[in-house]
Amino acid sequence: MSKNKKQFETEAIRIQSETTQFSEHSVPLYLTSGFVFDDAEEMRASFAEEKQRDLYTRYSNPNVNEFVDKVCTMEGAEAGFAFASGMAAVFSTFATLLDAGDHVVSCSSVFGATHGLFTKYFPKWNIECSYFNINEVDNIENLIQPNTKFIYAETPTNPGVDVLDLNFLSAICKKHNLLLVIDNCFATPYLQNPIKYGADLVIHSATKLMDGQGRVLGGVTVGKKELIREIYLFSRLTGPAMSPFNGWVLSKSLETLAIRVEKHCENALKLAEYLEGHPKVNWVRYPFLKSHPKYEIAKKQMRLGGNIVAFEVKGGLEGGKAFFDAIKMCSLSANLGDTRTIVTHPASTTHAKLEPEVKAAAGITDGMVRCSLGLEHIDDIIADLEQALN
Repeated sequence: MSKNKKQFETEAIRIQSETTQFSEHSVPLYLTSGFVFDDAEEMRASFAEEKQRDLYTRYSNPNVNEFVDKVCTMEGAEAGFAFASGMAAVFSTFATLLDAGDHVVSCSSVFGATHGLFTKYFPKWNIECSYFNINEVDNIENLIQPNTKFIYAETPTNPGVDVLDLNFLSAICKKHNLLLVIDNCFATPYLQNPIKYGADLVIHSATKLMDGQGRVLGGVTVGKKELIREIYLFSRLTGPAMSPFNGWVLSKSLETLAIRVEKHCENALKLAEYLEGHPKVNWVRYPFLKSHPKYEIAKKQMRLGGNIVAFEVKGGLEGGKAFFDAIKMCSLSANLGDTRTIVTHPASTTHAKLEPEVKAAAGITDGMVRCSLGLEHIDDIIADLEQALN
């Protein structure tokens, strides 16, 4: 580590916007749509980008800038842009990179809304996507076409917490001169840094663990400066910018990201170990369980296993329904990454619109439960799931 490079936790707290004339210790909210200029020449030079400053909050804002600066530092990225939601980040990134007639290679295990972009909307613009199965990565190169622009993947995946080898994907991209775009939402920058393994762009839904308390929506894409420049120009025109208030909340949230995620992961591993021996559970998947098929890869590229545990309740759809109806303390919600433990039934909610064969390819079964471990005491979490299983 260089002399000027500080530890993750320190950077998360000490990167702040410039102090105003009031010498505040905590960064204020900059709730303004626009900014003023001293004279015509300053205004001209600013809009010509000869002078770097905030012009209009759809382009940038001090609160949002602070949040982006922190994420860039955490991820080891050159630049970034923040969005109103995680899906705004995904769509804007894709729309910037892709032209009519382009092709994408993606893992089939992706968030339901991302799948919807690939299958419902991008075909309208003659953009096609080929999926590879999480267990058939050796087939990726066979899917690459002359018009392929990038490879896209989540790791760990949503909702099955499968793990992809980032070095392996990066090597393929370099060989075929493709970009590598990684959704790092489940891991957060604290647990995994895809750029270190060759990713060109990294996307986050900041709504999840970055906020960590289920309060605001947000998304961010970080990576190579020249790519972010194009994403910025696209977003200036299309307007998916993050609000100053959400930027302020999320920047504050990042100050506690490391300590929160440590506890989330501790709870998740304990629950996974408990469920692994439960007679009412068919299987359990968690990256840091030794039984996980990609355990060694997870240990190589992740600090800890994350806060999501996937498992299958015996009894199929009826067994799953009985389990969810019996939950007392944990929340039934489609969100994740909250202080409160959340249980979700992907087959009927977040991934309900997927075709049956796509669900199967993503490992989504009728009895699958996605559990987002919160910060309650682990004994209380286990007690609630135990009574629901029984």
